[in-house]
Amino acid sequence: VQLQASGGGLVQTGGSLRLSCALSGLTTSDNFMNWFRQTPGKEREFVAGIRWREGTKRYADSVKGRFTISRDGAKNTVYLQMSSLKFEDTGTYYCATSDRAVATAAGARAWGQGTLVTVSS
Repeated sequence: VQLQASGGGLVQTGGSLRLSCALSGLTTSDNFMNWFRQTPGKEREFVAGIRWREGTKRYADSVKGRFTISRDGAKNTVYLQMSSLKFEDTGTYYCATSDRAVATAAGARAWGQGTLVTVSS
């Protein structure tokens, strides 16, 4: 299983960014795809998740209404559209698979390499 995350960068407060996570070597039929983020000294935290088959979505309270997770079956890619970015959204964002809906990193199965998002104030 390989997950390739991309799309991070530097953006100003209030701006937008779209992250992508390309999957390979994985049968997505009933997997869950998730985005987590981590800043130095803090635990990796759940940001958003989507059930591949049904498209059911879940979000952390801190990003509800600002972030949107989606998937493209033809491209085997999961996206995280981030809008109205805040300084506290800064961190390294990771995509990860799981066998069920998860709220912590402990429930994830496979991880991508991470992509850095920096929101300047």
